[in-house]
Amino acid sequence: MIRSLLIANRGEIACRIIKTARRMGISTIAIYSDADAQALHVSLADKAFRIGPAPVRESYLDAQAVLNAARLAGADAIHPGYGFLSENAEFAEAVSAAGIIFIGPPPSAIRAMGLKDQAKALMQRAGVPIVPGEFGAEQDPGFLARRALEIGYPIMIKAVAGGGGKGMRKVESPAEFDSALASAQREAQNAFGDARMMLEKFVSAPRHIEVQVFADSHGNVVHLFERDCSLQRRHQKVIEEAPAPGMTDAFRKAITQAATKAARAIGYVGAGTVEFIADGVSGLDPARVYFLEMNTRLQVEHPVTEAILGLDLVEWQLRVASGEMLPRSQAEITISGHAMEARLYAEDPTRGFLPSTGTIEHLLLPDFAGSIRVDAGITSGDSVTIYYDPMIAKIIAHGESRAVAAAKLARALASVEVIGVETNASFLANLARHPDFLAGKVETGFIERHLNELVPAAPDQPSDQALCLCVFALVQARRAAALAHDSHSPFSVLDGFRVNGPARDQSVLTFRAQPIQIDITYLHNGLKLSLGARVFEIAGNWHADGRLACMLDGQKVAGFARINLDSGKIIVLHNGVVWRFDLPDYAAPQADAITGSAQILAPMPGKVIAVMTEIGAHVRQGTPLIVLEAMKMEHTLSAPGDGIVARLTVSVGDQVSDGALIVALEADSGEAK
Repeated sequence: MIRSLLIANRGEIACRIIKTARRMGISTIAIYSDADAQALHVSLADKAFRIGPAPVRESYLDAQAVLNAARLAGADAIHPGYGFLSENAEFAEAVSAAGIIFIGPPPSAIRAMGLKDQAKALMQRAGVPIVPGEFGAEQDPGFLARRALEIGYPIMIKAVAGGGGKGMRKVESPAEFDSALASAQREAQNAFGDARMMLEKFVSAPRHIEVQVFADSHGNVVHLFERDCSLQRRHQKVIEEAPAPGMTDAFRKAITQAATKAARAIGYVGAGTVEFIADGVSGLDPARVYFLEMNTRLQVEHPVTEAILGLDLVEWQLRVASGEMLPRSQAEITISGHAMEARLYAEDPTRGFLPSTGTIEHLLLPDFAGSIRVDAGITSGDSVTIYYDPMIAKIIAHGESRAVAAAKLARALASVEVIGVETNASFLANLARHPDFLAGKVETGFIERHLNELVPAAPDQPSDQALCLCVFALVQARRAAALAHDSHSPFSVLDGFRVNGPARDQSVLTFRAQPIQIDITYLHNGLKLSLGARVFEIAGNWHADGRLACMLDGQKVAGFARINLDSGKIIVLHNGVVWRFDLPDYAAPQADAITGSAQILAPMPGKVIAVMTEIGAHVRQGTPLIVLEAMKMEHTLSAPGDGIVARLTVSVGDQVSDGALIVALEADSGEAK
């Protein structure tokens, strides 16, 4: 059995592997970059070794640095997690050559499935159905454009070495092909160091269904049933579940047999996932399902499989790598209930899901007495940087039925509290409650089709509950500040005392630059708040840690409030939504009137990878101007209106900070050229 394990990864997957290894009595070794020196996975491990600066190519992708750390630590084995070096055959070979166990399949299996074009050809020979497309070595753009016409639009352009939605574009017509191909090539080169592309026919109403397989070195192969990963945005999974909704015995038999056939065809050992795309136009039909790819590693969504089967897949990995037989036979593996997983990201859905960076000042993730599983690699005080994937946590709900699991997940997501970065928690909660999702009507276009419902426009006015919680917390904060200044003065009580009449006060808050006046009447055990014609009574407690527990008009409300009286900033979290208020600064100068110019600022730190305009250019609203690369994804900055480019501050290759001026436009009274 393995005695010491180095985890060649970071974040939540490193923490998750450490927990299983610790339970098995295995000593754990973490690696970290300069950006992760204080990270949670470093503090959880028994030992930790620095492997380089923050950029992944100088740290987590530096195979030699990882091997050096393993040698220094005396590690028996290396677990690559997912991403980074997990599907790098050369790294797996180097690990074995160093006399260290690689927790994963043989390098030959990684190579067989590593390049999507070769994998599809191999699966076709093995009798596994594939999607019609172009998987050859020819990369001439003109040839690919002609093949796209022959295959028939819409088509998918995919990176040969791709994964995780990187280097992937859906193309609706020939007019879009050239620009989509160039963009996908740039993204693939940056993410994988390989810009080669392949083409596939786009499957209408596609369902993304995958099968977890496991094999040992004794020739045993089993499947651990399926997961549905159809809820995606930009080809990245958002909510995963197991088993797949609408599954039939015939369809399950078809895909599980195909998955185990694929594993046997490449001599697989360890945990792997065979992904399929199904045409869901008229339900799940075994005749309309196609091999997509095989991931030769543990998947991000593996917890939903663990939940319905009562297994620990990391433990299985460690046992198989130690030479043991699979812990269970196929007949001993049965499904119990339903599970769902949501990926909580530091991103802003109201701004096109742009990644959000910064320090997490406050973080509260759901517990619910153990009925919710949370896999997290970050905690309060940690930072979300531009260097790594912005996932904060995975939230997993398990119930006796799909409806129960969805209800648990929605409740858990509504209880998430994060201050310091924007998150997709509210978007995920809306998704988990959507009637079509609850009815099992899932396919990869679901989120795009329902986006306006899932990400409603930012409200012009705060909710009554959030505003009342804000005022209640503000009153308590002012009282505490006054008492701290002079606890002996009767004027420090701040209870609105008046000689003639009830104790009253008035406060003005601003929300989205609009003032809101609140009349406050102090009651014996609370406040009466008048918001125009609406009147509320609130009582309760605002604790030192920011927790709010109140009764509002006889109903229990809870939340969190952070107040900075010096800056006049107030943040309230209620039902998974973040509300930001300001105290008016009457000394501040008024904003200038609109001058007919516009500034385009960097929405996040990133690298400029394309400049598509020049000073003096006439542009129309929506014209692409700049492409930024951040967190492994491309983000196009477009003209907010018609105008002339008056300033251009960047060139290709420049690194820009959040909020930096990129382009300045001036009003254009003439025709765009």
